[in-house]
Formats: sequence, structure tokens, C-alpha cells
Amino acid sequence: MLNGKKILIGITGAIAAYKICELIRLFKKNGADVKVTVTPNALNFVTKTTLESLSNNPLNIDSFKIEEYKPEHIALTEADVFIIAPASANTIGKITHGICDNLLTSTYCAFKNQVIIAPSMNTNMWENPAVQQNINELKNRGNIIIEPETGFLACGCEGKGRLCDINTIFETVRNYLIPEQFLKDKKIVVTAGGTKEDIDSVRYIGNYSSGKMGIALADSAYRHGAQVVLITCSDTEKKNYNVINVKTALEMQSIVKQEFEDAYSLIMAAAVSDYRVKNKSEQKIKKDGNTLTLELIENPDILKEISTLKRKNQIVTGFCAESENLIENAKIKIEKKHCDFICANDISKKDIGFSSNYNELYIINKEYQIYHIEKTDKKTAADKILEYIYGKNK
Repeated sequence: MLNGKKILIGITGAIAAYKICELIRLFKKNGADVKVTVTPNALNFVTKTTLESLSNNPLNIDSFKIEEYKPEHIALTEADVFIIAPASANTIGKITHGICDNLLTSTYCAFKNQVIIAPSMNTNMWENPAVQQNINELKNRGNIIIEPETGFLACGCEGKGRLCDINTIFETVRNYLIPEQFLKDKKIVVTAGGTKEDIDSVRYIGNYSSGKMGIALADSAYRHGAQVVLITCSDTEKKNYNVINVKTALEMQSIVKQEFEDAYSLIMAAAVSDYRVKNKSEQKIKKDGNTLTLELIENPDILKEISTLKRKNQIVTGFCAESENLIENAKIKIEKKHCDFICANDISKKDIGFSSNYNELYIINKEYQIYHIEKTDKKTAADKILEYIYGKNK
């Protein structure tokens, strides 16, 4: 089931290191290509020969080993997922604060795909406020944390700190790499970014939307099997799904109407300009020492228009960014727009929303039921939004 998947396992200096031998065997049995890196202290608990024999790959220990003209910690980042297990308090502290003093911590710093961390340590260490603060910070950055279990520990005491069951790590990785396809073959249209309305040939009216939330939603929908069309005003890297670039609200309106005709759902995450310049100048407007007055006219309300046109079997979700009275304004908006769901976020909070990698959202449906997504990275938030709106069993 994991054929073609590249898995990197990082083992730190905790006594539970020996259990990772069984995890490597499970991944290999299911067809994965497994590479292993270790901290120097990990070799006090498990041997190089054992790890190389089980993974069928050389063990990665030396930060300065060069292979295929790439520094080793950069070469290792080509994996689909990086599992750090067992993760000691020491290594957790280092990766939280960007310390790169060995191959494992250097690889983490350069790794862009999903990281899954399974801590293991003494109960008192696990409960230490510094460790808990580090764990929470890693969660907020999008790392998946599989918390330790409660039981008898190697130090002879009873409590929370024992490495979770190996099968739990395996299932977590499998579910990430092969997510449930609850959107399989459904066409999902997603909009992202902030539209731009020209004033003249060099200036425009715009907003601060980065498009990160919309792109995260499109990525998540694709991973869950959807046929994705992303209509975006933001620059984005090459995707495996259809990306259509637009600039203005009128361009977005035209493409959205066209793509929504045979779509299962539309997610309007874009920040569409409310107004455009009535008579934009084809040439750059020169300063003449006087006040410049712009006459603005309203742009079409794409969300409201599409909600009016949608069929019974289609789902429309909107977004609203508010600086006050978040829930009240979101309820008013869902009533006025006639959409099925509204995702509301508070843009007065500087650590979430526009340009941030994090978000905190409230999803409200037509019955005014509220689902709260606590502050998390936008990738995780996107997964939660899709699971709530579409449901894995719908």
C-alpha cells in the first residue's frame, strides 16, 4: 500500500529507540523506501548494522557526508514524510529553536514536507513546562505530534512518557500518505488571493490577502481525491491540478461561473475587491500638485450570485474576514449570501489570517451551528474545513 513512498525516520537517544526496528520492518513490508538518520546518542541503544539491514539503505549519521553532490541533510529532505521517533526532550528542544548541531536536527530544519513526532521520555521531563511549550509550538507549526502513552517506564516509575504503540505511528503515517478519498472524482472549485483593480497602467487597488488559505484548501482537496480547479490571484508553484490565474473581480466572476456549472462545490476563499475604478487610465497618471479623485463602482457579489444559481446537489462555502463582532457579522453574511457555509476569521489578530501561516476559524452553517477550529497552521486548518463541510462519509 506504500509502494513508491519515501519515508525518512529519525531516531534520537532514548531507550525506546530499539522499538523503531519493528517500525522500519512494517514500512518495508508495505513497500516503502525507508531511510534512517540518527543522533550520535541513538547508537547507544540500537546498532548501525541492525538499522542498515532492516532499511536496506546506508545509515545517515555524518552531517558532512556528500552524496550525489548534495549536502546529506538536503538530500534526505526528498522524502514524503519525516518521522522522528523516539523524540527525546533534548531533540524536541533543538528543533523547536532551530538548533542544527547534528544531521537529524539539520535535516528537520531543511525539511518542507510533513513531520511526524513521537516523543518518549521520563514523566517528569514530559510534564516540564519547557517541554510542553516546545510541543505546543511544534503543533502550531504543523508538525503532527503523537503523544506518549501512560505506563511503566524504563526508569522504574509509572506515568506518561512511554513511546506510543508502533502501530499507531504506522497508521498515522499511512493515513497521511494515503488520505481517505472522500472527495474522489468530485470537482471542487477553489478561489484564492486578493483581486487587483487597476487605477492606471502601473497602480491598482488591492488588499493584503496572500492566497495561502485558498491554496491550502486546494491542496487538501486534491489529496482527498478531488478534481481541483484553483482560480487564484496569487503566484503559486506548479501544481498537479488545474490552476487558472486571474487579476480582477470581473475576471474571477467569469471563470467561477464557467467552472462551477459542472462542479460539486465552490470554496470562495479569495478576497474579492468590493469596488473597482469606474474610468481607469490607460496611461500612468502624472502628479500635478492637485488632489486625485477616483470614482469607484461596486464589483459583482460573486458569492451571492453563485449561491443563487447553485443546484440542490451543489455546495457553496464563503469566507469572511472581520475585525469586530466576528460571529454576528458571519451570521449576517451567510443569511445575505445564501451560501451553505461561512468560514470566519478575525483579521484584527496579527498572528493569524492575512499573510500568516496560521489561522483560527469559525465555520457557520445555515442553521447557525458553529464549529471552531483553534489556531493552527493553514494546512491543518484546510483539512479540518474539508472534513467538516463534506464529511468523510458523505
